[in-house]
Amino acid sequence: MSVVPPSPPDSQSPDSRASASGLELPARIGPYKILQLIGEGGMGVVYEAEQTGAVSRRVALKVLKPGVDTKEVVARFEAERQALAVMDHPNIAKIFDAGVSEEGRPFFVMELVRGIPLTEYCDNFKLDTGQRLELFVTVCQAVQHAHQKGVIHRDLKPSNMLVSERDDHPVPKIIDFGIAKAISQPLTERTLVTEYGRALGTPAYMSPEQAGMSGLDVDTRTDVYSLGVVLYELLVGRLPLDPRGVGKPAFLAQLVAREKDLPSPSHRLTSLGDQQQAIAHFRHTDPRSLVRELKGDLDWIVLKAVEKERSRRYETVTGLAADIERHLNHEPVVARPPGTAYRVQKFVRRHKGGVAAAGVVAAALVMGVVTMMVGLVRATQAEAARAREAEAAQQVSDFLVSLFEVSDPQEARGDPLSAREVLDRGADYITSDLHDQPVVQARLLATMGEVYTNMGLFDEAQPLLERSLALREAELGPDDLDVAESLQRLATLFRERGDYAEAGPLLERTITIREQHLGPDHPDIADGLADLGANFLQQGRYGESQLLLEQALEIQERVLAPDALEVTRTLNNLAILFYRQGEYAEAEPLFERLLAMRERILDPEDPRLATSLNNLGGLYFAQEKYEDAERAYQRARLIWEKVHEPNHPDVAKVINNLAEVYLVEGRYAEAESYFRRSLAIKEETLSPSNTLIASSLNGLANVYRDQRRFDEAEPLYVRALAIRRAGLEQGDSAIEETLTDYADMLRRANRASEAADLEARAQAMGLEGIASPAQPEGQQ
Repeated sequence: MSVVPPSPPDSQSPDSRASASGLELPARIGPYKILQLIGEGGMGVVYEAEQTGAVSRRVALKVLKPGVDTKEVVARFEAERQALAVMDHPNIAKIFDAGVSEEGRPFFVMELVRGIPLTEYCDNFKLDTGQRLELFVTVCQAVQHAHQKGVIHRDLKPSNMLVSERDDHPVPKIIDFGIAKAISQPLTERTLVTEYGRALGTPAYMSPEQAGMSGLDVDTRTDVYSLGVVLYELLVGRLPLDPRGVGKPAFLAQLVAREKDLPSPSHRLTSLGDQQQAIAHFRHTDPRSLVRELKGDLDWIVLKAVEKERSRRYETVTGLAADIERHLNHEPVVARPPGTAYRVQKFVRRHKGGVAAAGVVAAALVMGVVTMMVGLVRATQAEAARAREAEAAQQVSDFLVSLFEVSDPQEARGDPLSAREVLDRGADYITSDLHDQPVVQARLLATMGEVYTNMGLFDEAQPLLERSLALREAELGPDDLDVAESLQRLATLFRERGDYAEAGPLLERTITIREQHLGPDHPDIADGLADLGANFLQQGRYGESQLLLEQALEIQERVLAPDALEVTRTLNNLAILFYRQGEYAEAEPLFERLLAMRERILDPEDPRLATSLNNLGGLYFAQEKYEDAERAYQRARLIWEKVHEPNHPDVAKVINNLAEVYLVEGRYAEAESYFRRSLAIKEETLSPSNTLIASSLNGLANVYRDQRRFDEAEPLYVRALAIRRAGLEQGDSAIEETLTDYADMLRRANRASEAADLEARAQAMGLEGIASPAQPEGQQ
């Protein structure tokens, strides 16, 4: 690096000084007089030097160390020189000269940057959040310049972003392109590659794909990730992942696997306890204000930048910088799910003066018109609404009468009808007899579709809900609140069936429509946010899930009663979020509080009470409290089997969880029976690719493995692995579970080479290769 102390010791003789590694400092290198050692890296030494002759100036001279002139190191050294040479940006250190020393070692001469690392500068001068962001945007612009020149830095960190002052303004400079990589063209005549099996860069700031060490899958988004880590540290004063105390190999393996999302900056700050005060002090504010600044846009921006999956990051550094500038200008950011109320709020903050002035003028102009028209409009709307409601009420009344008639013994002709048969006849009536009443038909179809969904009859529910949505869009317009209701019900169906990718866009559209009509604190908006958060939770997108769930809970706790069922549902999902990430100490009190709340406000046989029991049982199982887990699961099973049909997915989930308990206790006959029953229900009601099916397959295979029934176990492992690899992100712990369980079976069957191959595949995915306990099936 080329950071130097404020005043170099010119009076000392350079001939008598030595570096930390014992290297003697030469008096000169080429035409440059060596003044002092600045820094030492793996391949080069950087000196402060004085250029003499026609041009006199202080420079930083980087020369290759003696004894490290391998082809690979020389290529990297020359690549850095060429990378700097092709760039011309005020925030990138310039290159002035290059040559070869008398000893035959290549060197190059660059701009001497008298500065301190970015994070230190911001703390030393107590820059507030806005000032830090403005400085960071300048850094992003410099990195984007490098990308445009075809160079990826690959080692972006605060110590390579030095800040000095010029005319009382901070000026950041990016240095050290020592492991830069050409994007599209060779930087030197030699090939510059990362050695296979050796990750180049600084672990704390390294992207997961760079940590994977192949060197073949790194593009400009690896710099986006590193910048996201730097931004995280600038805002919170802490790294999102800290390698200290773990060791580089273990940290890199964790980074590649990364089974859970990083905590949002605001969440990380609130978890720091007494340290918050000092962190806020260095940002010229107080802890509460700093958390408020981070919540929302900045949380979303940072988490998008540090996404493990690079396809979900910003595509370019320019995109990251542009979103920060939007935040600074009070404009909507692209990292955050869209919403009309959010956009309006940004507009008002951006144009406070104009909005206020325009409001005064507009009020004066339209007051009279409003006064005259409001009565007429309200009367007209009320009359139309009464007419629609009266018509709808009559149609609903006729519909209910028809349902009772099909249950009449004279109509049924002596055959008692099940609830399912009554519903089927009701659905036929809606479809055939209400075609001339599309609005009423849409309402009843939506209700019937929801009932079928609650019964686990997804194939029957989907056409009803899709028809309801189409009717409402045609009759009421695409942005009507009833359309939002249909969207949410259809999304619920997809979530219950495990089609999370299809549910997400429907929920985002639901929120957008409601924000057009309802205030920002309306419970229906919180309901949509909570559902989208739950959907992200099922996809393993924990950071986004937590932001949405906390946002929904904040609205609900402000506008609803403390024991409102909506509050309990959101709390339940937050508890599951903590549980999924192994944060049992945070999850357990939430689960227990929820159970107490629901036991107080719900009927003893309410399915939502069973949900709480099932989830609490899962937490006990993870903590190896198997007797407690079994008691909770059995209570949930009794409720669900009483209120649901025998083949309901909820019944399958709790039966599968009981089977896991019996398996770890060695009760193989019971475990096999329960796994088989759970699998049969799932295969009947869920899509073949649903990962819940893989859970039962894996569990049943483990039963066979433990009884040495290897021929029966193997095809189940193969099928479970195929489903999980297709439906889950690489590195998910469920894939690890199947790989390691399958490998264990192969070893028991004396097929050690095949087992080793599976374990190697697990390691190649960044997994530890150590079997983890089965994940009990939770419930939203």
